[in-house]
Amino acid sequence: MSEKRILQMVAPNDPRLLSKIAPFVDDTLKEHNFKDRQDLCTAMYDTMKKYGGLGLSCNQVGLPYRMFVMGGHPEIDAGRTRYVFNPEVIEMSKETIMMKEGCLSFPFIFISIKRPKWVQVKYTDEDGETKEEHLHGMNARIFQHENEHMNGYIFKDLVSDFKWKRANTKAKKDIDKILKRQKNAQTIH
Repeated sequence: MSEKRILQMVAPNDPRLLSKIAPFVDDTLKEHNFKDRQDLCTAMYDTMKKYGGLGLSCNQVGLPYRMFVMGGHPEIDAGRTRYVFNPEVIEMSKETIMMKEGCLSFPFIFISIKRPKWVQVKYTDEDGETKEEHLHGMNARIFQHENEHMNGYIFKDLVSDFKWKRANTKAKKDIDKILKRQKNAQTIH
């Protein structure tokens, strides 16, 4: 069994994360040492799982590919994983839902974001086959979030500065609590 290839997350202010990504072309995979789509998919999935995410876009790990992975959680869509190349949102519901979201590029920050309840999407998969799907609930939310990464947006762009600062303050407090617990646990042993 080969060793897992875990990709490095880029900083939240990295220009690669904040830029629109050009359409994916298979010929460019070798430039970043990937044999094929499946090799990229495996690295993206392993990286997403290592960091505990439900989605991960290539530009979050510094890769110039219009591609993301989503899913893999046993309680969402029976654990199904989607490998999404050149995503498009064809249609979205007028009805919206407010729900807390996180992002692997911003650990410990969770913000309530209003999004369409469902989306009609089109993409190519890991085998290069075109897929068209009607996604609801969490799958619709994850697809929209990751697709925004492809277009150079981050979830910070969807909230007010006040809401963002409040979420950052809470995240810092949560991190401090965890560090304090870890320090106390070390002094006990």
